[in-house]
Parts: sequence; C-alpha cells; structure tokens
Amino acid sequence: MSSTYQNILQKIDFIPPKDWLQIKTIDMHTGGEPLRVIVSGFPELKGNSVLEYRQYCKENLDHLRTALMFEPRGHADMYGCILVPPNDENADFGILFLHNEGYSTMCGHAIIAIATLAVEMQWINVIEGDNILKIDAPCGRITAFANVKNHRVTGVRFHCVPSFVVGLDRTVEVEGLGTVTYDLAYGGAFYAYVDMNQNQFDFDLSKQSYYQLIKNGTAIKHAVMEHDNEVTHPFESDLSFLYGTIFIGDSENSEIDSKNVCVFAEGEVDRCPTGSGVSGRMAIHRKRKEIDFGETMCIESITSSVFKGSIISEENYGPYNAVVPQVEGTAHITGMQTFCIDPDDPMKNGFILR
Repeated sequence: MSSTYQNILQKIDFIPPKDWLQIKTIDMHTGGEPLRVIVSGFPELKGNSVLEYRQYCKENLDHLRTALMFEPRGHADMYGCILVPPNDENADFGILFLHNEGYSTMCGHAIIAIATLAVEMQWINVIEGDNILKIDAPCGRITAFANVKNHRVTGVRFHCVPSFVVGLDRTVEVEGLGTVTYDLAYGGAFYAYVDMNQNQFDFDLSKQSYYQLIKNGTAIKHAVMEHDNEVTHPFESDLSFLYGTIFIGDSENSEIDSKNVCVFAEGEVDRCPTGSGVSGRMAIHRKRKEIDFGETMCIESITSSVFKGSIISEENYGPYNAVVPQVEGTAHITGMQTFCIDPDDPMKNGFILR
C-alpha cells in the first residue's frame, strides 16, 4: 500500500482556518421536499419576535441564505430553516424559513420535519403517543403533534394558523395561456389555486411537465400579483404577498382525492403536497361545502408523496370566515453537514443556474 494512500485513510478530517465560517446543518426531507436545518454557526439574529428576526436576517445576513440555499452548497429548489427564540414563553421555539427568493411566512413541510427532528434529537421530553410542540412561525403560532410509537416518529400533524378564502373563480389574462381561472386563498401564505379541470392547458401535473409547470406557474403568479390587489393579510403587512401558484388536478390513484403541484418563490417546485397550500385548500373546500368536520382529504404531490388535510374548527379572522386546518405527513433525516465559507472564495455567497 502506498504511503499517500495510507495518509488518505488516516487523515480524513479537514480543519478549516480560523477565519472561515463554519455552519452545521441537519438535512431532511418531507415527502421529497428538502429541509436544511441550521443548527450552529449562524450569527446571532437580533430582535424580539420571529418577524423581527426575519427582518434582521433579510437586512444583514442575506448573503448566508444564498450561500446555504444556492449552488454550490444547495440548488435552485433548496429549502432551509433557522431556529430562533419564540415570541413568548408559551411556545417551544421560533422558526424562519429560507429559500431561493427569500423568507417565506409559513412552511408545512418544514413544520413536519422540525417536529420530527425535535423528537429524534430529544430536544423535548419524548413520550409514547403525541408529543406536542408550539412553534412560532412568521405567520403565527403552529401547534404540531409528533406521534411516537416504540421510540420512533410515525408521523406529524399540525394545526395551521387560521386559513381563509379571499375569492373564488377569479380570472386573469396570462400571456401564452389566455384567460386563467383561479381561487385566491391563504393558508399561512397566499396562493393562486388553479384547477386543471377548469382551465384548458397543454401540460399536466406529471414530472414530464416539470419545466412547463415552472414557466406557467411563474407567469400566473406574476399576472395575479399585477392585477389582484386583495393579497392583503388582515393584520400583518409583512405577510401580504403572493407566494406561489398551486395547480390542482386529479390523481391516477383511486385512493387519493386530489393532486397538488406548487410553484413558489422564484420558480421552485415543491416535491411534497405543500403544507400551507393544503391548509389554504381546506379553506377553499370548506367554502365550497366540499369538506366537513371529521372528513379527510388525501392530496399527493408531483413525487406521489401524500399529505392528509382536514378542518379542526372555524373562526372569524378579521373580515374573513376562516378555518383552522390540520395537515399530516412524515419526514426523514438524510444527513449532517458542516459547511465552510472561505472568505477568499469568489463564489462564497452562491449562485443559481436552472
């Protein structure tokens, strides 16, 4: 055996220079959608609430979002989160969501993943059955229930913030598509919901239509942003923006009620059925009298992963009659990373090619 190869076998730990930033993460996925959980090395965020931490990160540390989400450490569809102090002592922790465009207000797949991780890491006192976590997201407080059986998480369900319909059967002119009919609803984030059965498109919700979904979903989002002035949260201006387009269609699986493909942020395609999107759908289906208490809808994604959606209660939320939805899914750990940022690296802040 050569001396060089012997050195390779013995020297496998790289020790970065002291002026390199090191950020440790635990990587996960929920229904195929990635989540990069930042656990150490990220500079301290200043503020007194999750929304203030979010604003501070946007204004002062956005280069680290791009460094961790963009290439070469990530990719155009990477997603991440930072854990922060909660808004008050009644919650366990707060959470910020990161993606290729910025900082979303709600992310169901991240809630499912972080609740799973909290059990796996024993950040809480774990019991058999439901382990309850109170999580402060930018959109408000989320209650998650991580079910444990024989010391393993079997699934997570969460109660989202009040979710409501802004309008049904609206129309907008989209270049290349003509008149598009959509519903506008909020499930922690605002989406334009486009039913494939109401619109005549030359693409479907399969993996083969991936690039058409990105192109057309983005075009619909920008058209709605330009022409619909009701994307307004009743209490928080920071939440008043259109996050994405959700295409709705039929599943080829007779045991599945429906299919979702969400195109959000800067043309990201959600690999899972989109927790906040399913929350908004529960409000839509309740408004259309298509779901009642005690009923569950199974909604699949472009990867065939499935979330279950239902409604827990109804309440008035500003001018809206809202529902509190429940969304259920599963998450898994995929690896642990220590990312190094060399201050002399010309690409240290990342880039994206799609």
